[in-house]
Amino acid sequence: MRALLSDRAEDGTVTATVTEVDEARLPEGEVLVDVAWSTVNYKDGLCLSPQAPALVRSWPHVGGIDFAGHVAESSDPRWRPGDPVILTGWRVGETRWGGYATRARVRADWLVRPPAGLTLRQAMAVGTAGFTAMLAILELEAHGAAPDRGEVLVTGAAGGVGSVAVAILAHLGYRVVAVTGRPEAEAYLRGLGAARIVPRADLAETVKRPLESETWAACIDAVGGAMLARVLGQMRYGAAVAAVGNAGGNLVPASIIPFLLRGVKLLGIDSVMRPIPDRERAWERIARDLPMDRLEAMIRPARLAEVPGLAAEILAGRVQGRVVVDVTA
Repeated sequence: MRALLSDRAEDGTVTATVTEVDEARLPEGEVLVDVAWSTVNYKDGLCLSPQAPALVRSWPHVGGIDFAGHVAESSDPRWRPGDPVILTGWRVGETRWGGYATRARVRADWLVRPPAGLTLRQAMAVGTAGFTAMLAILELEAHGAAPDRGEVLVTGAAGGVGSVAVAILAHLGYRVVAVTGRPEAEAYLRGLGAARIVPRADLAETVKRPLESETWAACIDAVGGAMLARVLGQMRYGAAVAAVGNAGGNLVPASIIPFLLRGVKLLGIDSVMRPIPDRERAWERIARDLPMDRLEAMIRPARLAEVPGLAAEILAGRVQGRVVVDVTA
């Protein structure tokens, strides 16, 4: 099989090369998949960086936390050769080989079928980033978010999670306010449906007061760090923030006051170990609520050999929207 095989040198440098690999090296699993498409998420960037040891346990390694393709072989009766499948999460691409190869072997319990109307290429344009955005929207809805309740803030809006979140929320009728540190992304975000753009610098200051004016009816935060702390103090009474990322840091220098005096809720969104029923529900909603023309506007096509460069770009915050990798190219 053909794969992007990465290895780590003694000095911590990670290199990756497209090469032929013996299929016998694949991990155990009930289902062998012919992979057609993958993508590049922030975590994929980490797995190809000096920070990889925090995620990758053994070398050489085949990354790619997402993939879509067709079943080649299966010992599980739920899956038959030719079935289209999607995989996201389950530590695939981290602790075991993932989607940056023309074949992958995984557990049958980890796969989902693409919903009607969604192609495998579109599924990877969504990928873990878009899947996470949909999980966040579902959680916000469960905690009272609705289009008539006020503006919804999306931080890191030009990235993968943010782009899909903006497009879905706008399609559902929300007035979306997009936060970005890239002035050149304004036209792109408005094309996805953002009603207003807030420069990242406006929210980058550390918390000065535990409570500010009640501004946001809900928030999807992909940044964390000081920005999340600041946003918590601007939430309306009873509003919720869905935390989906930590590009701005793991530590949140926040006050407990917004939780005590305004009943603000902070919702942690995990997409890696999410149970299958939740996954199926999220994918059905993606197929229904994400306009495909807006998804297409996010796509940056790539070949397998381009992934290492894109991994560095995504960590530097220079990737806009979603990368779709043609694994066979």
